[in-house]
Amino acid sequence: MVYLGLYALQHRGQESAGIVSSDDDKFHIIKDMGLVADVFNEENLQHLKGDSAIGHVRYSTTGSPSIVNIQPLYAKTSKGKIAIAHNGNLTNAYTIYKQLKAEGALFHSTVDSEIILHLIARSIQNNIIEVLQDVLSQIEGAFSLVFLGETYMIAARDPNGIRPLVLGKRADAWVVSSETCALDLIGAKYIREIEPGEIIFIEEKKEPVSFRINRKAKPAFCIFEHIYFSRPDSIIFGDLVHRIRKAYGAQLAHEHPIDADLVMSIPDSGNSAALGYAQASGIPYEIGMTRNHYIGRTFIEPIQKIRDIGVKIKLNPIAEVLKGKRVIVIDDSLVRGTTSKQRVNAIRKAGAKEVHLRISSPPILYPCFFGIDTPKREKLIAAQYCIDGIRQFVEADSLGYLSLDGMLSVMTTYPKENFCTGCFNGKYPCKIIKKGKYSLESKGIKLYSR
Repeated sequence: MVYLGLYALQHRGQESAGIVSSDDDKFHIIKDMGLVADVFNEENLQHLKGDSAIGHVRYSTTGSPSIVNIQPLYAKTSKGKIAIAHNGNLTNAYTIYKQLKAEGALFHSTVDSEIILHLIARSIQNNIIEVLQDVLSQIEGAFSLVFLGETYMIAARDPNGIRPLVLGKRADAWVVSSETCALDLIGAKYIREIEPGEIIFIEEKKEPVSFRINRKAKPAFCIFEHIYFSRPDSIIFGDLVHRIRKAYGAQLAHEHPIDADLVMSIPDSGNSAALGYAQASGIPYEIGMTRNHYIGRTFIEPIQKIRDIGVKIKLNPIAEVLKGKRVIVIDDSLVRGTTSKQRVNAIRKAGAKEVHLRISSPPILYPCFFGIDTPKREKLIAAQYCIDGIRQFVEADSLGYLSLDGMLSVMTTYPKENFCTGCFNGKYPCKIIKKGKYSLESKGIKLYSR
């Protein structure tokens, strides 16, 4: 079940994958660099015995790809055997790391998730829930977590609720996932979101029990989950991603109309917004570019050279559709500007008479410290150029971004104050500690089933 669930979550991380299963007091681990299909096969899945497991797919941001950083992490601690999978970034990781090193702790990886294991081992509490209430109140930033113990499983979400985490059920098995699309794949029923600051304790053949982290904070759901990161068929923060993206496109059409012959998307993450733009504007929607689905998401490739090559392999304009046409191109975001420039040029070379670029999110002006690959402001084109300067750089005939107010206006389940927009306005939900050369990071996805 975890193996299948990770297939559904592959879009969130392509660097490595891993699963840890529990067979009473015996833990079994399979993990390696590569995609889910590369890491697991019929033979090694047979080694993952037991009725409980957690899994993870990962992409690196602030740290380099490495075998030692593949999750889930596993350790024998004073609190028993524990495996952990983490989605997010801890913003006070370096401060805690220095303290633990000074006390003699030995680190085996450069992921901040390992800090959590050290804190668990050193906690003066004995009951695992009290241990986690103690530990999780000390860490800050984004963390959606699953823990696998010898007789239990635990899920926890940071008090801000920055990254998503949902609870589902399949027959008598309880499932936790970053996205509901993984529940759909394995035939599990979506029950609810795990709340910000909630700890859910699961034992075999018992109902989950809910506890709270001993620290309160204002909700700050990452808006980029709806813009780009999540799959359109997932329910994230109470809303279907496809519906939200369509609404972004419709709002964008109201804010930045232009006379043109067709609307097209940059597939696949721009599809829903392009459909919304076309419906709101009355301009026909066309498939102007086809995607090679056998290459991963270029946004989350860690090296620019790989990212550039990936753009060429991944997308191919359809000349017969574009030739002689005034084209509105909808993309979900414009981060560095390099891939957008290549796409605009490719569409123009395919024969488009005009290329009008529309972005279904606001200009990204600040880095994200919570698990999105925008670590340095100097890499963000919107932080370096005005709108017209960006237009000239990407060589579009016109450029329009969705406004921040327009983006937030379409959110319905939660008020706009409950979303983190730090990458657009620099207002972060918690303190950011930027000092320190030690690379502590962890992002990716996890799913567990019992």
